[in-house]
Amino acid sequence: MRKEHKTIGGYIELQLPEGQEHYPSFIKLNTGRNAFEYLLRVKKYTLVYLPYFTCEVLLEPLRRLSIPYRFYRINQQLEPQIDFEPEENACLLYTNYFGIKQDTVRRLAKTVKNLIVDNAQAFFCPPVAGVDTFYSCRKFFGVPDGAYLYTGSNTRLSLESDISVYRFSHLIKSIDLSIETGYHDYLKNNVILGNNSIKKMSVLSQRILSGIDYEDCRSIRNANFQHLHQGLASINQLPINLSAIDGPMVYPLMIDESGARKALIAKKIFVATYWPNVLEWASEDLFEHYLTRHLLPLPIDHRYRIRDMDHILETVRSLL
Repeated sequence: MRKEHKTIGGYIELQLPEGQEHYPSFIKLNTGRNAFEYLLRVKKYTLVYLPYFTCEVLLEPLRRLSIPYRFYRINQQLEPQIDFEPEENACLLYTNYFGIKQDTVRRLAKTVKNLIVDNAQAFFCPPVAGVDTFYSCRKFFGVPDGAYLYTGSNTRLSLESDISVYRFSHLIKSIDLSIETGYHDYLKNNVILGNNSIKKMSVLSQRILSGIDYEDCRSIRNANFQHLHQGLASINQLPINLSAIDGPMVYPLMIDESGARKALIAKKIFVATYWPNVLEWASEDLFEHYLTRHLLPLPIDHRYRIRDMDHILETVRSLL
């Protein structure tokens, strides 16, 4: 059978740099929640332990697969309070919060059976050998979809590739217009991905991820994080071990200042709420409830430099 030649000629398409992805050997999927579902399907767990402090999208695969779940608490060091004995065919999911809890991940890997690590906020933290771990690319880079899964299981699901060409507009608008202009499209993309089945990562996202200077991104994140910590450690109610920092997602500042979030957003420093659903899951006397209300995840990613961090510091200090 003759092999069909690729098209030659025509218009010049978008040119993207070619290199290598950060995790080229991992399973490439479309979303982090679907990477979680992939694991649940191949491992066939019958019960899942989740932290109260997590995103509600992780419940989507549990509901689809009709797998029961139970919540557990974390302490002020963001470490799990495991005061129970997990059942034989149960798994425990732990979130590497903000990309600063790799030491805790290593410790749990030695003591917790059937551990799953959610590295959606910790792209640059490598998996612990033999511990199932998944990553979300969209939280760190400008891609329309993308997740990686590391697993010791040899079972593979047969999947079709996702197509992201119709979910790319927010990324283009942020360049040609503004981040605010593309925000509505970004929200629409999130809704579409929420209803998307498990698929392979789109070719578009793979191409983009193959052209990123990962070491540069990691270095900038570390420098920005350290600069903010130097200025905010004295008021931050969250204890942070700087020696464990390696390309974190945000700088997690927890302060008891009502109105701080709205004031930062008014100054065009956009800080998300991680996660509104926790206020419904956890009672007001739990630490998770307090954390959700008072956490300010300050941007530190590779788009910004030290002068931007100084602006954040100046703005935060003006609120105190």
